[in-house]
Amino acid sequence: MRPMEYYDRLLGGMLTSLLVGAAVGAHPAVRFNVGLLGGAVVATVFLWDAIVRRPPIPTSEPGYTAAAVGWHAVIIAFLIAGF
Repeated sequence: MRPMEYYDRLLGGMLTSLLVGAAVGAHPAVRFNVGLLGGAVVATVFLWDAIVRRPPIPTSEPGYTAAAVGWHAVIIAFLIAGF
């Protein structure tokens, strides 16, 4: 088995943060959507690192920016709807 590369670890971090957010949301003291939102915010940090700080390929295509803006718009919409 080959060792995990940098982007593999980022994907693992995204998945883990979303699963931990869902687990926190399963606790009776925390609403599920708020727990999942917390996990999504942490996953956004990993996404930002993968897309902006250390992109695997040149990011001259506008699709990368659109994906990042779209992701953040969804997170902000859930944040506003949750509170």
